[in-house]
Amino acid sequence: MATEAATEVATLGGGCFWCTEAIYQQLKGVLSVESGYTGGHVPNPDYEMICTGETGHAEVVQLTFDPAVISYREILEVFFTNHDPTTLNQQGNDVGTQYRSVIYYHSPEQEATARQVMTEMAHVWDGQIVTEISPATTFYKAEDFHQNYFRDNPYQGYCAFVIAPKLAHFRRLFAAKLKGA
Repeated sequence: MATEAATEVATLGGGCFWCTEAIYQQLKGVLSVESGYTGGHVPNPDYEMICTGETGHAEVVQLTFDPAVISYREILEVFFTNHDPTTLNQQGNDVGTQYRSVIYYHSPEQEATARQVMTEMAHVWDGQIVTEISPATTFYKAEDFHQNYFRDNPYQGYCAFVIAPKLAHFRRLFAAKLKGA
């Protein structure tokens, strides 16, 4: 079990936070995942506020992970493989600035790794990667009903038709990195 001093934090926006949360909850070495909002200019936003696109926030997940089990680089490889980083302010039918592809770094080392991995992943995508890389700002935890959304609502329409197929793809690509594997 990791000690507090041995953990790191990653903050990522890959479209809807329900999808991103469901993926990272399954990775070995990821100790916790919280859905929330960051990158905006309005303090204490809620879901309705960020959906207007006027607060500047992105839907993100904030992970606490054990770098002795999974590296920041591996977390970013999962990130770039499990959403489309070439669509500006959109993932599938989810459209708006809150759905942008973004990495919020917590240290100069994370920034350097993010830029390197993004460059390396450019060959995977047909279009140009438009992922924003920015310093981490205040993270606001989303409302309780957004936490563990897929786990608690697997048969809800969005979960069944959008998240479940993404999870199946993720599990095939990263089977060796799954908890319990």
